[in-house]
Amino acid sequence: MKKAYAEVIVDIDHEKLDRPFTYRIPGRLADECVIGCAVTIPFGSSDRLISGYVVGFTDRPDLDEEKIKEISAVTAGIETAEARLVQLAAWMSRRYGSTMIRAMKTVVPVRKRTKAVTEKTVFLTGDQPFEDIAARYAAKRCSAKMRVLNALSGGAMDMAALKEAAGVPVSVIRSMEEEGVLRIAVTEVYRRVTEEGAAAPPDVLNDEQQRACEEIRREWREGAGRPALLRGVTGSGKTAVYTELVADAIREGGQAIVLIPEIALTAQTVYRFVRRFGDRVSFLHSRLSGGERYDQMKAARKGDISVMVGPRSALFTPFPHLRLIVVDEEHEESYHSETMPRYYAQEVAVRRGELEGAHVLFGSATPSVGTEYLVRCGAYFGSVLHTRFGGRTLPDARIIDMRDELQKGNRSILSDELKAQIRARLDRGEQVMLFLNRRGYAGSVTCRSCGHVIRCPHCDISLTRHKNGRLICHYCGYESPDVRACPVCGSSHIGGLSVGTEQVEDIVQAAFPDARILRMDLDTTKGKDGHGRILKCFREGGADILIGTQMIVKGHDFPRVTLVGVLLADLSLSEADYRSSERTFQLVAQAVGRAGRGERPGQALIQTYQPDHFAIRAAAAQDYELFYNEEMAYRKLLQYPPEGGMLAILGSSPDAKLLHTGMEFLRKYIDRIDPHGRLMAIGPAPQSIGKLKDQYREVIYVRHKMTGVLIGAKDRIESYIAANSGFRTIQIQFDFS
Repeated sequence: MKKAYAEVIVDIDHEKLDRPFTYRIPGRLADECVIGCAVTIPFGSSDRLISGYVVGFTDRPDLDEEKIKEISAVTAGIETAEARLVQLAAWMSRRYGSTMIRAMKTVVPVRKRTKAVTEKTVFLTGDQPFEDIAARYAAKRCSAKMRVLNALSGGAMDMAALKEAAGVPVSVIRSMEEEGVLRIAVTEVYRRVTEEGAAAPPDVLNDEQQRACEEIRREWREGAGRPALLRGVTGSGKTAVYTELVADAIREGGQAIVLIPEIALTAQTVYRFVRRFGDRVSFLHSRLSGGERYDQMKAARKGDISVMVGPRSALFTPFPHLRLIVVDEEHEESYHSETMPRYYAQEVAVRRGELEGAHVLFGSATPSVGTEYLVRCGAYFGSVLHTRFGGRTLPDARIIDMRDELQKGNRSILSDELKAQIRARLDRGEQVMLFLNRRGYAGSVTCRSCGHVIRCPHCDISLTRHKNGRLICHYCGYESPDVRACPVCGSSHIGGLSVGTEQVEDIVQAAFPDARILRMDLDTTKGKDGHGRILKCFREGGADILIGTQMIVKGHDFPRVTLVGVLLADLSLSEADYRSSERTFQLVAQAVGRAGRGERPGQALIQTYQPDHFAIRAAAAQDYELFYNEEMAYRKLLQYPPEGGMLAILGSSPDAKLLHTGMEFLRKYIDRIDPHGRLMAIGPAPQSIGKLKDQYREVIYVRHKMTGVLIGAKDRIESYIAANSGFRTIQIQFDFS
């Protein structure tokens, strides 16, 4: 594009990000003016010179050309954290199919100035002898001022404390300040969001942890600085490795970002880093107030903190000297944004690392197939922790076939074996976690007698039961009538498996009336500290049994938990998604890993209707190699990512007919731009939830071996949508797998 005019966002820290301002690019600056560069521009009626950042270009400005001002200068040699974040936003806009403004609002989310919190300290100036001041006040009978003087005779005091001690209004103190008797020092303080803590000596690493640290250091020192993956079994002490590498970054004068997938993990993770780095650690999450978030970003920008811990939004912390990004539990879906731009924090972390000259470290006991694939291809470096820290053993995991329970007449969600083991733990004063695997439930149909799942004959994906009595594939649109009997065994015990945590709590309480039970789900964790309150209570022994969905199995460390029960382990296998086996393995393996993390050995009981599925078997054995090899054979056969690329074109509209027409036009356009059939397009079909909040939703899947080809197709589709007015009431988003 011809660079005649630049779109400039001004004063990122203070102004609203409502729109960029258009400026003319003088010929002398054409080569220097690039996206993300800092510029000096005349602004406002007085044309005062201020700083701004270039976020885009145009050759067709919306304003009258005579009213457009000219960029005064490109600030050469100065690359701020904000400038690099603008460059990151520009990359995200292109990569994920988003407007620059949306990308900027994601990358620079803290826009509104919040009133600062200050401390006021009052002290005597010493310019006048104390006795002279006291004599003067006594002669004039200034009793209030005399009380202030006497209060300050022992040294400086906080303003509020002084007012209370002397019993005077602030006006008296201000009057004495005007007389030159005292001074008021105003200091801005940050709203603290974490406990103050003194740094403690670092943990002593075992041989495996030390080896992993040295391997990663050597790779970053001598190699190409590739992103690294630390794969370690549950309880192997990955966090201790993170802290060592974060310490390296701080010693080099840099800062580090540590991403975690859940608010529920924040307190535990922050505590571990505070023990090592004291008050140089802060954190972000969605439940902080606007003032707290503003202060954390301000402290980071000024370099007053060195480590930021938080979910994916923490990735955009404006550290001036970022040296390390850690993505813990990198396999988690919460790192994928479900709003435009639909970015993956893992990919954005790598890109930010490239822009900042920072290293990137991923960690997980169950890495995503895509990340492990990049390690085995040589794009990433890999290091493995094979054993648990402290010589502890992995839990003894057993698979319980719920089909046998049904044949015995047990229709409860709790098997006889699980009930017996819960009773044994309660009698010994140990703790139990019950994990309800509800992820991905969308009306899939499963036989409880033989475990058969009704699948699409074309996609090897489970069909989804819709309210209209039809079973539909959300990948190709295949439909079939609903079933009343299992086509494999003829059983009438076939249908959608649906059970909630409240129901499980009632069942468990009825079976064990003497047990103290906590439930952790969206209803019980409302409020600013909902997660922390429940987890603290359980960790301190305030309950015997903790029941919850996936939020209870992610990285938590409860030493007294010796039994984990996995309920409906195979439910996520019925997900209408090619990643259903991967997600099932990750959830079940993480759940199993919560047991036996203290001195006592642990046990896990995995209840399932599909005991022979490789994802269930691999999770029970904590065998990542078994899972990865089986899963990749399936992905290669069907050319699913990471063996091939996949683009989902997601459309939504309140008008179902208009939406379907628009999506059909997109499908025809894809066929037109791909006359040689390089792209494999499927759809349009309803999304897994075909209607949500009065918005109808459809999807087109496009596959190709090379992701770059899909990005090129996405760019052409974006241009087609922009040129056709019929899409103005249809929202289109792009999502890459």
